[in-house]
Amino acid sequence: MKEGNFSPLYVLQGDEPFFIDQIAKYVEENALTEAEKSFNQTIFYGKDTTLVQVLESARRFPMMAMRQVIIVKEAQDLPDFNRKPSQEMFAQYANNPVPSTVLVLCLKNKKLDGRGAAKKAVDKNAILLDTKKLYDNKVPTWVKDFCKSKNFKIKDRAVNMIAEYIGNDLSRISNEMEKLMLNYDEQTEITENLISKHIGISRDYNVFELQNALGKRDILKANRIVMYFNNNPKSNPFVVVVGTLFSYFSKLLVMHENFNQNEQALAKMIGVNPYFIKDYREAATNYPKIKVIQVIETLQDADLKAKGIRASLSDDENLKELVFKILH
Repeated sequence: MKEGNFSPLYVLQGDEPFFIDQIAKYVEENALTEAEKSFNQTIFYGKDTTLVQVLESARRFPMMAMRQVIIVKEAQDLPDFNRKPSQEMFAQYANNPVPSTVLVLCLKNKKLDGRGAAKKAVDKNAILLDTKKLYDNKVPTWVKDFCKSKNFKIKDRAVNMIAEYIGNDLSRISNEMEKLMLNYDEQTEITENLISKHIGISRDYNVFELQNALGKRDILKANRIVMYFNNNPKSNPFVVVVGTLFSYFSKLLVMHENFNQNEQALAKMIGVNPYFIKDYREAATNYPKIKVIQVIETLQDADLKAKGIRASLSDDENLKELVFKILH
């Protein structure tokens, strides 16, 4: 695409909307000149059109331009998408797409039927992208690469604040980071203070700091954070805290199984930056293996309570009980 080579048909599908949006946006901004867009660029939304109408538009010829661009956002919502006649028509088009049209179908959290004729035609004649959600342990690397692509630096602890607080929602991470970057020049180093100031993640009272306090068995700090969480329940939902702590103690279990490995090997096994391995070693020392297993069982029970599967107290009382059981 950067060389000006656009395929007549793109099918962007899968579980990670961020990559789908990025590619569709690139086509929208770069496949045509500004002067050509008025007559030759059409943006459809799945709920407002049909696959048949999209294909009829795709068969038209461009006006005073080399190509026309048709982008179907939220194509999974096309009302006739799964109907046999529409799928047959799409398969016919995919087998012989109009060379002067660039048609982009954005299927979020949905895929073409792998057994159908349309999928086979797309595999043979189009560009198919199947996006997948990043695993949580891949998010820190993605955040660092994203900042680098924007010519910004970022501290490791700031990376982990974002990864722990936002998780693998790449669209939200990119939006938050781009808003932050608008306030600073390129080459600025993004720190924990900047994350706290612009994204609203408290530097001292976030789930990342809670797991650190628990790892060090710092009872006073852990209880201060619990008090803050209970006063700000919307920013720190109980179910999110449980999930994060479950991931943390699962990593400690891996640490116990591989304690004598070097820092690089351990970092790769548990999916963290080597910079944090000393903290994980300290936590593994503070929590013997049998205690880690007990904590994981406690967290599994808390997860069931958070989801309403087991009778429980209020979320704030559940959090107090959970942290007490982990520490004592």
